[in-house]
This record gives sequence, structure tokens and C-alpha cells, in this order.
Amino acid sequence: MDKEKVEQLKIQMQQWLHEAEEFIHQTPPVQLYTALGVVLFTLFFLFIIRLFKRTASNTIVLTGLSGSGKTYLFYQLRDGSAHQGTVTSMEPNEASFILHSEKDKKGKVKPVHVVDVPGHSRLRPKLDEFLPQAAGIVFVVDSVEFLPNCRAASEYLYEILTKASVVKKKIPVLLLCNKVDKVTAHTTEFIRKQLEKEIDKLRTSRTAVSDADISNEFTLGVPGEAFAFSQCHNRVIVAEASGLTGEISQLEKFIRENVKP
Repeated sequence: MDKEKVEQLKIQMQQWLHEAEEFIHQTPPVQLYTALGVVLFTLFFLFIIRLFKRTASNTIVLTGLSGSGKTYLFYQLRDGSAHQGTVTSMEPNEASFILHSEKDKKGKVKPVHVVDVPGHSRLRPKLDEFLPQAAGIVFVVDSVEFLPNCRAASEYLYEILTKASVVKKKIPVLLLCNKVDKVTAHTTEFIRKQLEKEIDKLRTSRTAVSDADISNEFTLGVPGEAFAFSQCHNRVIVAEASGLTGEISQLEKFIRENVKP
């Protein structure tokens, strides 16, 4: 921009400033304050709308022990098939898509951002990267191989339910019992009760450690009472699915309850 254009811009700005000063002096104080109040209210309203839009998440996190069938579920949600589901994930599967069951729906359907976090113990820290933006957490349990893995699953679930990022935001958790199509699968009620018993034991031992050594964890349950998922700070729902056969209606219902279409 040359000097002549800069000088013209300065003159124009001075004229605008002079006109604004005259307008302020000529306007009655009541009208001026009213106009100022309307402007401030509008700015505040727009700020609230932008803040709400920014915090409304469409991320669903799939987690659980290795071999529980998370990757099967990921592909069923995305493609309606279990292809590649037999491969154990070593990196998070992450994608935004319209649920396969909703692709034929008319009108605008909101895509879901699904993250399948590897269940290997050394890879679990990756979970913390996604929890702050989660609208819901799906903890997948292998209904067939549940008993040998009950303790490990309980410890992992306990860690999730006591994380500050989960408790403070009250992120809903779906305890999804997978592979229920198998004859040897345990019932959802049996799995729920066993997990509650194991978490009750963990709660007792962890509380004793926390009393002696300051901990930032949130506590679970009610003192003096046996632990139940109904006592959690956030909502915990128990449901079932079969990633192999594609019976995931309860999973899809949970997703749409927390990621509105």
C-alpha cells in the first residue's frame, strides 16, 4: 500500500470517528445504554452458542482387553462386516463415519467419530489421549473367556471409572458383553455381578493405599456398602452384542443416545 492510499485511509477513519462522536453526543443516554446492552447481550449469546458447539463431542471410544472383539465391532459399525476383525490392533483404529445401519436414512445424519483403542497393557496409555473428547466409552468384555480375564478386566475398568477426565465430565460408560452368540458365553447378569465383586475388592485395597499415600483418583461406591455400578459418578449401562454376527443394536442405541443424529 503506497503513502497516498495510507493517507486517504487515515482521513476516512478520522471522518468515521468524528461521525461516531457526534452520534454519541446526539443520542439520549437511555437509548445509548439500551443499544450497548443489546450489543453485549448478543455477543454473550453468540459466545455461549460457540462454546456449546465446541464442547459437544461426537467421539465414541471402544476399549477393553485384547481379544475382546473391539475391532470386529469397529468394522461392524462402519461397514456392516467383520472384515479385518481377526487382526489384533496395535494402533488405534480411528475414523469418522455415518453408522452403517443409518446410511439409507433420509435427511441429515450426524457422523460418529469412533476410536478403537488397543487393549494391550503397554498400549493403554493411548486411551488418555481420547478420553477428554469422548461423548461415551464402550468397555468391551469377551463373554466366552470372561472368567480367566475377570481380574484383569476389573482392574482396567476400575482405572477408567476413577479417572478425573471421566468422572468430572460424567462420561457415560457402556459395559458391552461381546460374543454372546456363542454357546459357552456367560450371561450379562453374571458378568456384571462378577465385575462388581472384583471392583469391590479393588476399591478396598486401593482405598487403603490412598489413605497412606495421597492419590488423585476418585473413589468408587458408598463406604460400608458392597460396590454396584449404580453407585458410580457417571452412568454405567450393561448390554450385549455379537461383533461376528453383526448383532450390535444395543451398541448403536448407546451411541445415538450420546451422539445425537
